Amino acid sequence: MARTGTTAVLALLPQAEPLLRLAAAVDESVVRPGVPAHAALLYPWLPADEVGEPELHRLRAALPPGPLPVTLAAPERTAGFVGVPVPGLDRVADAVRTAFPAQVPYGGRFGPRPPVHVTVALDAPPRAAAAICRRTAAELPITAVVDTVHVVGLTRTGWQGLAELPLFR
Repeated sequence: MARTGTTAVLALLPQAEPLLRLAAAVDESVVRPGVPAHAALLYPWLPADEVGEPELHRLRAALPPGPLPVTLAAPERTAGFVGVPVPGLDRVADAVRTAFPAQVPYGGRFGPRPPVHVTVALDAPPRAAAAICRRTAAELPITAVVDTVHVVGLTRTGWQGLAELPLFR
């Protein structure tokens, strides 16, 4: 569980919100309330009290110069996790991770280069995970354009936006 002061670098994907709604319709406990559909480029990032203009400048420098078309094509399920890979963001995540090599994605739980994905369900019971995976597959593909990267921080009241970095220079 993330602690207050944790930050993340995200690509928000509002087009994937219906996937979260369908997962919540199966079992609302598998979707994190107040967290929009997104793909994490680097989580955790820096502690919130270490995020300043120099760090944001380094992050901006790692980002591509224009909008990125992405496609969510097929769900993946591992035990109680259901997600949809977003391979169109893997190179962006690699660039962000290279710019901040001391920040290990997911604390190393999924290796040094976990694929970028949208989490649809976490900790779902087996039947719920299977149903969510089937329903997710029926809603795909989804196409989107990422034109902004968001930095968010966890506060006592939930995740809050800290910075928006447009992909236009």
